[in-house]
Amino acid sequence: MDTLTAPARTAAIPFAVPSSRWDDAHAATLSPAELLLYRSNLLGSDLTVTNFGGGNTSAKLTETDPLTGESVEVLWVKGSGGDIGSMKLDGFATLYMDKLLGLQAHYAGPEDDDKMVGFLPHCTYNLNGRAASIDTPLHSQLPFAHVDHVHPDAIIALAASSNGEAATQEIWGGKIGWLPWKRPGYTLGVMLREYVAANPHVEGVMLAGHGIICWADSAKACYEHTVELIADAANYLNAKLSEKPAFGGPVHNLSSDRAAIAADLMPRLRGLMTGARRKVGHFSDDAEALEFVNSAEFERLAALGTSCPDHFLRTKIAPLTLDPAKLSDDDYLAQKIADYRDLYAAYYERCKRPNSPAMRDANPVVVLVPGVGRITFATDKTTARLAGEFYGNAINVMRGAEAIGEYIALDEQEAFDIEYWLLEEAKLQRMPAPKPLVGRIALVTGGAGGIGAATAARLMADGACVMLADRAADAIEEVRAGFAKQFGKDVVRATVCDVTDEAQVAEAFAACAREFGGLDILVANAGIASSAPIEETTIELWDRNYDVLAQGYFLTSRAAWPLLKRMKDQGGSSVVFIGSKNAVAAATNASAYASAKAAANHLARCLALEGAPAGIRVNTVNPDAVIKGSKIWDGDWRKERAGAYGIDSGAALEEHYRKRSMLGRDVLPSDIAEAVYFLASDMSAKSTGNMVNVDAGNAQAFTR
Repeated sequence: MDTLTAPARTAAIPFAVPSSRWDDAHAATLSPAELLLYRSNLLGSDLTVTNFGGGNTSAKLTETDPLTGESVEVLWVKGSGGDIGSMKLDGFATLYMDKLLGLQAHYAGPEDDDKMVGFLPHCTYNLNGRAASIDTPLHSQLPFAHVDHVHPDAIIALAASSNGEAATQEIWGGKIGWLPWKRPGYTLGVMLREYVAANPHVEGVMLAGHGIICWADSAKACYEHTVELIADAANYLNAKLSEKPAFGGPVHNLSSDRAAIAADLMPRLRGLMTGARRKVGHFSDDAEALEFVNSAEFERLAALGTSCPDHFLRTKIAPLTLDPAKLSDDDYLAQKIADYRDLYAAYYERCKRPNSPAMRDANPVVVLVPGVGRITFATDKTTARLAGEFYGNAINVMRGAEAIGEYIALDEQEAFDIEYWLLEEAKLQRMPAPKPLVGRIALVTGGAGGIGAATAARLMADGACVMLADRAADAIEEVRAGFAKQFGKDVVRATVCDVTDEAQVAEAFAACAREFGGLDILVANAGIASSAPIEETTIELWDRNYDVLAQGYFLTSRAAWPLLKRMKDQGGSSVVFIGSKNAVAAATNASAYASAKAAANHLARCLALEGAPAGIRVNTVNPDAVIKGSKIWDGDWRKERAGAYGIDSGAALEEHYRKRSMLGRDVLPSDIAEAVYFLASDMSAKSTGNMVNVDAGNAQAFTR
């Protein structure tokens, strides 16, 4: 490993200090419900205030009962599973306050927490289908008009420190109260109500382990109160952090080739994480991650796990830590993954209840490597990225908690009871089935072209992550940006790659491994086309066809091979070559193009033989006359083929190819994409070495 000495820090990375972003002019145009939404979006879109998907807000508003026409008090509160930073009005649950308060008659003690959740739908106002969250009692039990419950890093650092209660008193002088840890639910709401009733002077309450709750009489006052409290906590912690290095200071070296190490390591780890679903990876070497993994206290703190339920549910009980000196040893990695799975199974056995759901995936979510950074794995890219970000939040919490005392992680049994909570299990069971290619990673060469882009879109539509590779930098970025809007930025990346350049090809696959964790599907599609009589075919033209269509397919396949082999134990992988009708049927004035395509097709058959023991399937799609939407047909190839047939290069050429086909139909990029999808997916799990013609029927091209 190429390393540099890590620079010493005199102070830790500081906590960000939020400030008010409230716009009075805009707020004046909003209804009471819209003011709640505005406040919520402001809080949730500021990651110094709350984590993605975390926190909840509420307002008690006067509404008209649709049945009686009378004015009633209604609790508007963030619904289950929403994100206050991006939600709309339909993201709020609405419940009758009188019915919510009446639920007390059904509550006999903490053992009724789960039962009380079942009563919440009976309190729904105006047939609102948005499910109320488990934190609803925290808002309904308080008598205040506006309530915010958030858990930013600076606040949780106090809530998860052995000296957190004392620090809370020091910062706010008794204006902010303190409640010991209690799992979210009706009991916590009752505890909060009783605490506030007994301490009417408090302006908020710190909830040990998972955040702060505060209130005010107006939306603006509540928002600004929340922001001020977080700023107070951040400023206090920053003063403490300035006094000593974080986590005992750095003791590990910082690698200068972290990206290359991640690209090598992630596919090897991914291949070892066997289970029902494949994983997608996310790598980060941000300052917070590096400060933590390189520190003296890294191993001790990592073993403790996370504290806040929001963090824990996304990062598992604890991360896997690796020795940077042993990363090249496959046996070491396999043993570390096996040991982690055994530890997780033992944790499950120690903590399970008689009615606990079956043990879930035992693979690690978070992998930490000194000198390198943080790697996270999940069944889709967004979840993997968020898990990494949440562990980054956990690092911040540990830094702050250790600055004022000792970091306190969530009790193991409490952690288990949250992870395997029957209500959480019910939520998981209600989620729609994943799309067929979720967890799959594809690289498509020629990704800016018609067939390449259509293929990428087809794979992403069914859940795959795609690395687009193309030699045209501007074009590939335009395609990537369009797909990011269509499918989300997490699932698509782009890299500039000329498939005739060995170094660029290697970097394209390294980028795919680093961005997504490996490879399951290679679509070798980058191509050119040329037409010339044999007497006019120059050496340069001949070589150019073979460089792109034969050698290019060889280089991309060879670079993909080590990544594809890693997936043998997870059902294997797939290579799809985009061939041509001309690979199996002779063409006039196209000897260079057609023979190069034939070479690629035979390469595919050779690779099918070689790849089978490693679970790598290799198949070919042979298109013909994909004129509409194809960039190849926008240039000289169109004129050259029209000249070969002695016809006009416009509509007449399209009509020529249409009539030449047995079915008399146009062949489109989307048609080729459907064939690629079939060969890349488990629908063809037992097919290899095949050629599939998508040419609207051409007897010359029938495979023999």
